[in-house]
Amino acid sequence: MRLVQIAQHADDLARATAFYADLLGVPPTASFDPPGLVFFDLDGVRLLLEQGAPSATLYLAVDDVVGTVDRLRARGEVVESDPHVIFEHQDDTLGPAGTAEWQAFVRDPEGNLVGLVEHRAGAAG
Repeated sequence: MRLVQIAQHADDLARATAFYADLLGVPPTASFDPPGLVFFDLDGVRLLLEQGAPSATLYLAVDDVVGTVDRLRARGEVVESDPHVIFEHQDDTLGPAGTAEWQAFVRDPEGNLVGLVEHRAGAAG
């Protein structure tokens, strides 16, 4: 079994689409209006933006969590939690062994929480 799609609430599809296109660095894969659906491809998993969807917390892998948060903050996006180490991976159970997992949290323009995750080699410091 594999994950196929995640739905995310969006009252203002244009605003949410602009945010996710900027964050993900890619345009939407497909849009259907009506009924008001926007899709992004997240490495084979569809992200659906839709007014009728409930809010979800998305965790997205980024190459540079500090740089991503700085860029979003400069654009006026809400940063809920600055980058910090969550834990260090001793084995490959939840992430690459020998890496520190850094996370930060931002709000999309619709108020949904988005986690940004970076795995950094070496010690947490």
